[in-house]
Amino acid sequence: MALYLTEDEIRQVLTLQDALVAVEDAHRWHATGEAIDTPRARSRTPTSALHILHGAVLPIGVMGYKSYTTSREGARFWVHLFDVANGRPLAVLEADYLGMMRTGATGGLAARVLSREDARAAVVFGAGWQARSQIEALCAVRNIERIEVVARKRDKLEAFCAEQSQRLGRDIVPADDIESAVRSADVVVTITTATDPLFDGRWLGEGTHVTAAGSNALIRREIDEATIRRAAVIAVDARATALRESGDLLPALEKGRLNEYGMTELGELLVGMRPGRRGAADITLFESQGMAIQDLVLAARVVDKARTAGLGRDLPY
Repeated sequence: MALYLTEDEIRQVLTLQDALVAVEDAHRWHATGEAIDTPRARSRTPTSALHILHGAVLPIGVMGYKSYTTSREGARFWVHLFDVANGRPLAVLEADYLGMMRTGATGGLAARVLSREDARAAVVFGAGWQARSQIEALCAVRNIERIEVVARKRDKLEAFCAEQSQRLGRDIVPADDIESAVRSADVVVTITTATDPLFDGRWLGEGTHVTAAGSNALIRREIDEATIRRAAVIAVDARATALRESGDLLPALEKGRLNEYGMTELGELLVGMRPGRRGAADITLFESQGMAIQDLVLAARVVDKARTAGLGRDLPY
C-alpha cells in the first residue's frame, strides 16, 4: 500500500544528515546519467499558481514529482513517489519541511565542494523559513564561527539571530553594515525573494564563495553581474533548469557574457568531470534553483525511515 506522511511525521525522522546524503546522491546520479530531471513547469491563474517538478532516480527505483501551490494564503507542498519498475504508487508526503531541508542541504553541499576549507565567517541575506536550513547546513560542512544576517525587519531579524545562535551554538548576529559584512565574509548566502541585487559584487573578497538560492524565477535577482564576472567557477544544480529560470544568470547569458557551458553542474564537480576551485583566491558561485530528484531521493529516504518507525497511514490505492 502507498504511504501518506504528514509534516509532523516527517519532522520525527528527517535529519540534516539525511538531507545532505540525499542531495549528494541525487547530483552524483544526475551527472552519471542515472537520474532524470525535468525542469519546473508552472500554471498560473489570476489568484494562484501550480508548480511541478518531476523526474526519476534509477539506482533507488523511484520516479515521481514535487508539486506546490502558491497564493496569497501561502504555499502548500507535496511529493508523490512511484515505483520505476511498474508505476505503482509508493508514497505521498507533505513536503514543506522536506523541501526546506533539501534546499539548505544543497547549499551546504555546494559550500563543502566550493568554499575554502578554512572559511570561518559568513553573511546570510534572509531571515525566513528557508534561511534556517541554509545556516544549519553551512555550519555542518564548515567550521563557521560568526554569521552576520541581513533582513529588512529589525525585530524579526534580532529574534531570528537569537534563536539560531541558541539552536546551533554559533555567533549569529544582525549585520549592522552590509558592505562591511560582505567584505569580511568567507561565504555569502542569499535566500530571499529579492527582485534587485542585494550587494555589490565588487565588495567580495578574494576566495569568497557565494550561494544564491532565492532566484528561481525571471523576475528575481539576488546578485549582480560583477559577482558573475568575478567568479572563477559558476556552478548550478542543472544547466537546463538555470537556462529556464535563473533570474541572476539570464541577463549575463543574454548579453553573451556567460554561455551555457560556462556553467558547471554540481554533480559534475562531485564526480570529477569538471574542475572546481583551483586556488585560495578564487571567487566561486553556486546558483540553486532546485531539482525534482533532490526531493525524490530525500523523500524515499524519509519513507524508509518512517516505515521502520511505524509512522504514516496507508492510502486506499
